[in-house]
Amino acid sequence: MEAQIDLEKERLEILSAFKGLLKATKNRTRQDTAYIRKAFDVAVEAHKDMRRKSGEPYIYHPIAVARICVEEMGLGATSIACALLHDTVEDTHITLQDVEDLFGEKARRIIDGLTKIPDVFDQNTSIQAENFRKMILTISDDLRVVLIKLADRLHNMRTLESMSHDKQIKIASETKFLYAPLAHRLGLYSIKTELEDLAMKYTEAAIYQDIQLKLKSTEDVRNRFIRRFVNPIREALNKEGYHFDMKARTKSISSIWRKMQSKDLPFEEVFDLFAVRIILDTPIELEKADCWRVYSIVTDFYQPSPDRLRDWISTPRANGYESLHTTVMSPQGKWVEVQIRTKRMDEIAEKGLAAHYRYKENQKDDNKFDRWISEIRDLLENPDVNAMDFVEEFKMNLFHEEIYVFTPKGDLRVLPVGATILDFAYDIHSDIGNKCIGAKVNNRLVPLSYQLQNGDQLEIITSSKQKPSEDWLRLAGTARARQKIKSALNDERREIAADGKEILERKFKQLHIQFKSENITVLERFYGFSSATDLYIRIAKGKLDLSKLRELENVNGLLQLEKKTTVHKDKHELDVYPKINKKDDTIIIGEDFKNIQYQMARCCNPIPGDPIFGFITISEGIKIHRINCPNAEHLQSKMAYRCIKSRWRSQDLVARVAAIRLIGIDDVGIVNKITEVISKELNVNMKSISFEANDGLFEGRIHVLVYDTEHLDTLMRKFEQVEGVKRVERYDTTED
Repeated sequence: MEAQIDLEKERLEILSAFKGLLKATKNRTRQDTAYIRKAFDVAVEAHKDMRRKSGEPYIYHPIAVARICVEEMGLGATSIACALLHDTVEDTHITLQDVEDLFGEKARRIIDGLTKIPDVFDQNTSIQAENFRKMILTISDDLRVVLIKLADRLHNMRTLESMSHDKQIKIASETKFLYAPLAHRLGLYSIKTELEDLAMKYTEAAIYQDIQLKLKSTEDVRNRFIRRFVNPIREALNKEGYHFDMKARTKSISSIWRKMQSKDLPFEEVFDLFAVRIILDTPIELEKADCWRVYSIVTDFYQPSPDRLRDWISTPRANGYESLHTTVMSPQGKWVEVQIRTKRMDEIAEKGLAAHYRYKENQKDDNKFDRWISEIRDLLENPDVNAMDFVEEFKMNLFHEEIYVFTPKGDLRVLPVGATILDFAYDIHSDIGNKCIGAKVNNRLVPLSYQLQNGDQLEIITSSKQKPSEDWLRLAGTARARQKIKSALNDERREIAADGKEILERKFKQLHIQFKSENITVLERFYGFSSATDLYIRIAKGKLDLSKLRELENVNGLLQLEKKTTVHKDKHELDVYPKINKKDDTIIIGEDFKNIQYQMARCCNPIPGDPIFGFITISEGIKIHRINCPNAEHLQSKMAYRCIKSRWRSQDLVARVAAIRLIGIDDVGIVNKITEVISKELNVNMKSISFEANDGLFEGRIHVLVYDTEHLDTLMRKFEQVEGVKRVERYDTTED
């Protein structure tokens, strides 16, 4: 009876969650409400016996995803219905045909895009990459697939606590690698930031908590500073009669950590921990003029940094982002970033392209987005690209800063920072790219490798004799250019291979050998090629001795290898894969693991106490990496099928190498003091030490042998107490 009461209570809570969703859906018609209600009823019925890992009814997840679509993306009724139904086809008896019959063809297409590909395990591909590719295939048909998928991923990340630790790491790495950059490219900045922060919470737990605590402890001081900073600006804007809103937002933990890494700073020295945002309520025709007037008012009070001005109002970013950013000096000697924008711009900045479609007046941005879609189509059109290559190329197209360059007629083109002449040529047209031999930039002749600068004006020089070469792939930075080059090279390879095939046919005829696929396979093995195309190309180039064909036995026109040759698979496929059950196996460091060799990865030198995982390499057994290793995100997100759980055996006392960096003020005897700490510390042996002094500062790098992270922390605390040492940190040996 009690279970019945609980079920009734749950039913009421689910209904209450659905009512909350409807309440959040603004401007809905009667038909919209009926459509969403029908989707809710179908989803509740389909998922009625399912529960999430946390124990709560599964239906809470689709409702939460639909709510993100409404509140954080501003999507409409079709998207809400599809968000409610997004897992039904994959996890329940509902079929795509049922979806079409009940909700229409558009809903079917969206749900199909959201349904994962069958999880058929192939150890040479990444299921995540295939799923991602399938989702992106729909981007040019219906952007809503990607937006709902991002909402789904965001809710999964918000509820990741109930997952096992290795699942948390895998999902967080995948999120950081693919979904956060995708949210950024679609202009969903707040979602991108939250995804990055949530990913960091699991992949860099200690650093995340440390920055979180420091932000909390400095919150009151920060708030007092902000109040003093904004008061004069607020008074001046009120006096001028502006309608505005003013917000101060603290930078996200992940962006603070990025700044600490890129600038090599401790938390205390990161100056722009927050930004002040001024949001104007002004008509669209006055937006630009009013934003610049507000900029003028801000800089009347505070001195701006001339090289930190960003004008994304005159030239919006490719994802539609518009804003005016400046960094000014406060009376307390601190730099403060100020962002100036209108309500319309702010909604686009928060809700990305979903909001952007509601402001169709501004056509030029739609064109920019359409160009991005066309680049994705170019990527998808190439049948030779496998899923991993696709993800790599697609990622290159996602997370880049932009530069603005001009054609000879003054047309503006937006390209990523680091783009070259070739990128610009292919951006105009494939034929121009294929025949490009150089360019005039601002009337000066430059080579293909020249990197474009903001404001450059380019004229491409072509030649009918020119054709792409392998070197061009090194010179091109955009996915579009690289794709076109690969396509041209493949066309050329096919032409050469056709010539080689013809030569081989003639040779076969001469030796009375049948031209059959079985004979070609024998030749591939005999000459050691992985494909017939490679074999034909070598024949066409005259680099294969066809007289050796006589060494093969010819039985009625069919070739026989004298000895049965086997194509050697990668060592890990032969020895390691069959022995491992990825779901249940855990490597315990210090114990034998199924007679499979494992070793510590050199890139991050794990020591006992570090959270770790194993990675099955091609020829060196299993490598053990730290979870926050520089390569972990790449391995966990792209090749999770080769990752295996690992942990330390608690009594495993083996000294291992750890790398420590010290930064401080150069002084006589500082090296002596530091080496003295090591010699006095029990059981610590030094492997190597190097010091560099420059302008009164020194940087020391020490490799020591320690037993575990506790042992290492004790040593680092002792270094911090040495007079003159300002910073002590562990670093990855990949930096050396």
